[in-house]
Amino acid sequence: MDKIPRCMSTQHPDNVSPPFFAINPELGGDDEIQEAYYVFSHLRCDEQMWDCEGKEVDNFVIKKLLSRYEDFFHEHIIGEDVFITFRVPNPQLEKTESKILLETLESIPRSFDTSQLFYKKDITPIFEVILPMTTSHEELNNIYDYYKEFVAGKQEKKIGNTTIKEWIGDFQPENINVIPLVEDYEHILNVDTIIKNYLVDKDVSHQRVFLARSDPAMNYGFYSAIILNKIALQRLHNTSKELGVKICPIIGVGTAPFRGYLSPYTVDDFVNEYPSMQTYSIQSAFKYDYPPHDVIKAIDKLHKTKVKNPRTVDEEVAIEVIKRYSKSYREEVKKVAPIVNKLSKYVPARRKRKLHISLFGYSRSMDGVTLPRAIAFTSSLYSLGFPPELLGFGCLDENDIDIIKKIHINFNETLSAALSYYNPSSDSLLKIEIRDKLEKLDIDIVPNNQHMQLTENIIDCIKKNDLDQLQNLCLHAANIRKFLG
Repeated sequence: MDKIPRCMSTQHPDNVSPPFFAINPELGGDDEIQEAYYVFSHLRCDEQMWDCEGKEVDNFVIKKLLSRYEDFFHEHIIGEDVFITFRVPNPQLEKTESKILLETLESIPRSFDTSQLFYKKDITPIFEVILPMTTSHEELNNIYDYYKEFVAGKQEKKIGNTTIKEWIGDFQPENINVIPLVEDYEHILNVDTIIKNYLVDKDVSHQRVFLARSDPAMNYGFYSAIILNKIALQRLHNTSKELGVKICPIIGVGTAPFRGYLSPYTVDDFVNEYPSMQTYSIQSAFKYDYPPHDVIKAIDKLHKTKVKNPRTVDEEVAIEVIKRYSKSYREEVKKVAPIVNKLSKYVPARRKRKLHISLFGYSRSMDGVTLPRAIAFTSSLYSLGFPPELLGFGCLDENDIDIIKKIHINFNETLSAALSYYNPSSDSLLKIEIRDKLEKLDIDIVPNNQHMQLTENIIDCIKKNDLDQLQNLCLHAANIRKFLG
């Protein structure tokens, strides 16, 4: 792999507006094939993450792209210029989906054959898979070894006097790269150890590592997610120097401030915040809720940026802040859970296919409290006029905020953007007093009056149990924000 992608389009359903090519508001099936072509040919992303989970999983993506868009892919070679990267189920946690992992791995040599026929030479179109909720190097090795031994490796086994290779043909590539996606507190902090143990018997020049951003924010709080990622990036940088292997971080961020705040209009600030990032996720709201010209311009800018060293973090001090803040955050999540669950049912779906089920998908609860998925959770709170960045915020004193500001250098800008959607009426509904704390902050807050009026209407509907208008009101508010959740 000579080129390491810079902009990874993903299938996260955080968009308000469906793309122009969609048959209906929920993308699925052939829509996602067309989406992959669109992000390569028009938006200029150089990678598409392909979720291999759920009812409509399509392992023939390479064949369909090459057969439908021949001219483009003759000029832009899949596997050299642009990339399809599978995200597979984690069999440790998704038992009902686990055999899809094997089916997906088996499809990789078939995609190679399709590519070879199309390009008239050996081109490996798919050679990496992403493992969500990674917790150990053994999980990575299980996939790496299974592919090597039982997918590509079976070609040397015999049926009677004939090898499978002689009977069926070559199975290429001979091995694949496995990218850990770390999503929970413990393993984000230990990602360097996971990588060291995984690479101990691998002869590689680089290793990609995927850091989650949305689920850590939902599970431990907004500021915890930022600090955890900054510590992980610092540790991965040190690991890279220690091993002499280039570590290439990927970060999974949405356009909502709570989920990362990477939009076409925040590229400069985001790159400055995370200078060591190799690959940025371009989620659906980024792609479809902004003018295409601005999207293309922003992606071009990301391509032109240079990877630098990460920002330094005083880890001991930062972790102490996380411990106290995360505890307060979780206590307040329990308070808001009943209303969030009620409202989340009215957040519209934007993908037919179920995406990977995340930490709360596995446990379905936080301290016994059931919660929706991260996008619906985020959307519900913004729609109530209570940005989720405010959960747990009341426990932070001036010293804590000073520490966070040193780590999160865009603290003022990010919080100001979130608070433009704050409606003080939400405090009494959610029974969280935050107004006095906000008044003491030295941050410019310009309320979005249109959004505030809509949140007033949503709050009124919740209080009166008048639920018929909720979906339309939530969509209207999301249109103003330019993200669903």
